[in-house]
Amino acid sequence: MSKNRNNKYNNNQKKEGFFTRAVNMVITLMLTAGMLYGLQACSSAGSSSLKFAQLSDIHFLENGANTTYKMTGKSPELLDDAIAQINETRDLDFVMITGDLIDKSFEKELRAVLPHLEQIDAPWYFAFGNHDRCVGGYLTTLVYLEMLRNSNPNFQYKKPYYSFKPKKNYKVIVLDDIITDEITSNGYIDEVQFRWLKKELESSKKDTVLIFMHVPVIEPFASPSHKLRNYMAVRGLIESFDNPIGVFQGHYHAAKITQHDNVLYVNSPALVSYPNAFRIVNVTTSKDKVVFDFDWKETREVDIQRTAKMLVFGSIIYTGEKKDQTGSYEIKK
Repeated sequence: MSKNRNNKYNNNQKKEGFFTRAVNMVITLMLTAGMLYGLQACSSAGSSSLKFAQLSDIHFLENGANTTYKMTGKSPELLDDAIAQINETRDLDFVMITGDLIDKSFEKELRAVLPHLEQIDAPWYFAFGNHDRCVGGYLTTLVYLEMLRNSNPNFQYKKPYYSFKPKKNYKVIVLDDIITDEITSNGYIDEVQFRWLKKELESSKKDTVLIFMHVPVIEPFASPSHKLRNYMAVRGLIESFDNPIGVFQGHYHAAKITQHDNVLYVNSPALVSYPNAFRIVNVTTSKDKVVFDFDWKETREVDIQRTAKMLVFGSIIYTGEKKDQTGSYEIKK
């Protein structure tokens, strides 16, 4: 009897030991999973990211010819290549076109380019350029916006300047700095829009703000006939705020990145002229800083790009230096 009792005791002990180990293992796995989830949640709460593409100066012309520095005759091919590259880019939150979508301000040109843009997988938005409307022409602001709304379900704005929040902690502001009552390549922000911009910035002091416009606040190179006439006032307003701000511009067909404290001014190249490029920008916001990572994308239409390079004098003016193309820029909070 004693031997049988010992065997039963040993067997029970083995069963209890196995059961205890199994329970402990399950508890350990659950605790580990909980810790990992907590760390991930803390990380997500502490930082967020936003990725977008900036296309500028497409100068689309359905049946155009190349000029002294613009490959307008090849603009449809260049646009389709850019769209293909954009669609190959993962996790894009939106695409922004910073002006001069079309080369000549005719309704037929806008109508011709829209089917190309409809192929973009991500939501896309638009800022007016000086080639998009003409003084006294049929393609007015209202007509242009209506055509965009009919073609693009993500674009439902009735004014040429607007704002939206693509994600929490981010604010996008789109400006219209094109002069529409005078034949000029200069830009200007009128008083009504200036006051609107001030209110938008005041309501976004805790956000990372991204401003998109055609005529730049800071020129990549001096051009009195192309500059923003009241750039000092606009720059003074933007730089009066302390939160991280990125200002994305076109018009000069040149790449240049300039940082002034908490404001990053980004001039982007033209798709239609050398270097026939655009930008992918990833913005990461954390507790104490914001990091802008730039990815430089050139056309894969190498023959078109080779011809475009031969049409410009001093190509580095348009490509900028390496720091104007790729790399990271940090803004402390």
